[in-house]
Amino acid sequence: MSVDIAELSLLAPIFRELFKGYHISHRDHELFAQLNNLQDDYRALFKALGFELVCDHRGFYYFVPEQSGAQVNKTAQRLALFTFIVVEHLADQNRDPLAVLDGGSLGRDELPALFDKYRELFLQAEIISFEELDEKILRRLIQLGFAREDNGVYHFLPPMHRFLDVCLSVQQDRDLAASLTSDLPLPAPVISDDEALEDDALDTASAASEPAPTPAASNADNADDDDDDDELARAMAEERAAQALAAEEDNA
Repeated sequence: MSVDIAELSLLAPIFRELFKGYHISHRDHELFAQLNNLQDDYRALFKALGFELVCDHRGFYYFVPEQSGAQVNKTAQRLALFTFIVVEHLADQNRDPLAVLDGGSLGRDELPALFDKYRELFLQAEIISFEELDEKILRRLIQLGFAREDNGVYHFLPPMHRFLDVCLSVQQDRDLAASLTSDLPLPAPVISDDEALEDDALDTASAASEPAPTPAASNADNADDDDDDDELARAMAEERAAQALAAEEDNA
């Protein structure tokens, strides 16, 4: 496929934005319009240069990095974590997360309380203060084309679907697991009266089958012990008598 470079009049700014990880959407009026009109040409040219241009049907464009560096991965993880937290935060308030993150908005005044509530999760992402939340997440959302800020209000743009898709997939897995659990209840076993009687009978029979010492046997054991004591006493008396007799013979 031949590409007429002359028609790609916005090639430089489009490439620059995509290369730095920015997501071009409808708010980038001219860039977005030219990508829409010459989508195949741009895709072919970028492919020849070693870049994969993704044209999401929900209205945004971005490059798939050939190899994600550690910093890119960390940024993506932080943005994904923030999306998960916002989804849960909105759900707890009985607000529709999809309505907010899919073209809706979130006030900056809500974020300090959100940070305090999920502080432990943010710490795992090395976000130790609200200032770092602002610097490492909120600013990155804006820099990469996921959101824009107007007078303290964050407006979310179509590229947020990249993280929303992950959130919704996880939620669907949770719902499926919950439904499977509810469909397969594990009730506590209930023993009927007949079974209880049978168990009692088995316990009684088991107890009866164990040999128990009888009084006669106990008396016999005691008698044997007494006989042993008497025999030992007689032996000691006989030994003392023999010793006395031997002493008398020596004196004589």
